[in-house]
Amino acid sequence: MTPSPPIRPGATLGIVGGGQLGRMIALAAANYGLKVHVYAPDADSPAFDVAAAHTVAAYEDEAALAAFADACDVVTYEFENIPHATAAILAEHATVRPSAHALLTTQDRLVEKDFVNGLGIPTAPYREVGTAEELETALEELGRPAILKTRRFGYDGKGQRTIREGDDAVAILAGFDGAPCILEGFVPFLREISVVAARGPDGAFAAYEPCENEHRDHILAFTRVPASGLDPATAAAAERIARAIAEALDYVGVLAVELFEVEAEAGPARLVVNEIAPRVHNSGHWTTEGALTSQFAQTVRAVCGWPLGSTARTGGMSVEMENLIGDASERWHALLAEGSTHLHLYGKAEARPGRKMGHVTRLIPKPAP
Repeated sequence: MTPSPPIRPGATLGIVGGGQLGRMIALAAANYGLKVHVYAPDADSPAFDVAAAHTVAAYEDEAALAAFADACDVVTYEFENIPHATAAILAEHATVRPSAHALLTTQDRLVEKDFVNGLGIPTAPYREVGTAEELETALEELGRPAILKTRRFGYDGKGQRTIREGDDAVAILAGFDGAPCILEGFVPFLREISVVAARGPDGAFAAYEPCENEHRDHILAFTRVPASGLDPATAAAAERIARAIAEALDYVGVLAVELFEVEAEAGPARLVVNEIAPRVHNSGHWTTEGALTSQFAQTVRAVCGWPLGSTARTGGMSVEMENLIGDASERWHALLAEGSTHLHLYGKAEARPGRKMGHVTRLIPKPAP
């Protein structure tokens, strides 16, 4: 099939979803001379502030979706929890990247794990859970502790509970209100890393080096590059996993693969895939100042069919990204006073516990010889 021609500067990039990820994609697109049209159901969406046009409508509004797609030259999305039917409607009217197939595969944890295992890539052990009886059987097979998760719509610790010895598992399942679930066995990992990578419509692939992630209260608190203690062979293996996943999905855009590094009984440590995010990712925020091409600029390049940019670190410096959660964003004045800190605030009107309000990146020069 003849590849479609690249989108030209001056064209309109459509973004489904109006949160901070859409906002940062829109800012990157503006630097390339593109217009941005954002579609989201919330009138106060942060991405609206930096877009040339926006549509406020439900993800189930077929007429609004069609009109939006007709106004765009290419459409992408900033999060995976949009209905598959929404992506299918958009695809009838515009080029959608990543594809509806990639969205369908990665927005359901069970489907995603089946897909990854089908590639011969390990994940945590898991079982589908729909009833109390299935949960009891799964716990007998996987043991405790184990993590019960909704198959869809979970992020930042939402939609998941750890089941430990002595816990009433049936009561915990009842708290999920009948949502389809998956039980995952506990993985005793050395560190959590992620690989943010891009693939173009021509199959070109570029990965940022693996970063190390530190979570607090199930929310990403810090990302650091390079990942401490990660040997080159393991880093290369992580990038190969990301590439295999992207190619199997025929993926176009930026995606993130979260992995656990697990100590093996003998030989080198091994990698276990935790989750795939079919979009730019919180752990890739360091790239805005820390890499020659940010993940947001890379997204624009990929979905528009442009050459992918360099993923090398800026000046070879180490990088730290810190999330500003809840009222931590009130530290903005002190953070600016640090001088070398790069502050990003998302324009959200209200700070709430657990809500991502912004982030900062710090570039750390190499020590003098």
